Amino acid sequence: MFIYALLLLTFALALLSIFLVFVASGRIFRHGWSLFILGLSLGLFIYLYGTWIYLSVDAKWGFGICLLLTLLLGFFRKKKDTPVPRVWRFIGNMFFSALFLTLSILYFTGTTGKARAIDLAFPLKTGRYFVLQGGKGLPTNLFHFSLRGAIYAMDIVKLRPNGSRAKAIFSSRLEDYEIYGDTLYSPCAGRIIKAIGSDPDNIPPDMIRGPHNTNQVLIETVNSYVFLAHLKQGSVIVKEGDVVKQGDPLGCVGNSGFSSEPHLHIQAHVKVPGIPWYLSPPRYIHFNGRGYLLYEVIRPQRVQMVKK
Repeated sequence: MFIYALLLLTFALALLSIFLVFVASGRIFRHGWSLFILGLSLGLFIYLYGTWIYLSVDAKWGFGICLLLTLLLGFFRKKKDTPVPRVWRFIGNMFFSALFLTLSILYFTGTTGKARAIDLAFPLKTGRYFVLQGGKGLPTNLFHFSLRGAIYAMDIVKLRPNGSRAKAIFSSRLEDYEIYGDTLYSPCAGRIIKAIGSDPDNIPPDMIRGPHNTNQVLIETVNSYVFLAHLKQGSVIVKEGDVVKQGDPLGCVGNSGFSSEPHLHIQAHVKVPGIPWYLSPPRYIHFNGRGYLLYEVIRPQRVQMVKK
């Protein structure tokens, strides 16, 4: 299965980066520096892009600690005077180092230039959440980049106490996913111009119903549109024409439409008269004043629950 392959690749590259740093640290610097740079650049790349979430986000921190310890211990190792690496090996080391470093820089900057941001309230209120897909366009938001201008769209899942998103690496039970059934609150004040809630939820990994069978809420504000999708069947409690305030409940997170597992999809666009909302310029979403990138953890403000 694709998820297992991604997870295996993540751990394989993580171990390779540690191995390269370990080997390079045992050589005198002038003979091992290109291999050393390759190991560090690969480690940074897999730290940022690795699909740790399919096991636990805590595995990411564990890898980072292991790489730093390997780097630190390398300073105290006895250095061997190994032969100078061949030219083709040196060129290969530098090529892949440049590639991994470039992708790591683009993780933060994206390729879309200065994004036009919108500040929204985070629409989920309890626990820890995780950006499963998102970022400033390419290369981090590859899937959304191809979807009708949704280059800043975000897919959000919820983390369990152990840092995983579900009770298994991949499960066919909707209830195993921590975010399934979470109450969704309006991230802004506005008017509901579309509300659909009758479509059934997919059983993971089935996505055959496609994007035209998605339970969704579309909110129109003074200058923007905010779209929230993949809601749970029968949970949407607003209707077209309703006026909502920030924090009003809208429905629950589900797995309807073009979705392989329960998550919240959210995207925002500039309001342009005469242009369909999904064709108007996209906006980069800030939650409570902060922008989030691919594979970042979101910790919403804690909500004090009062029993009556």
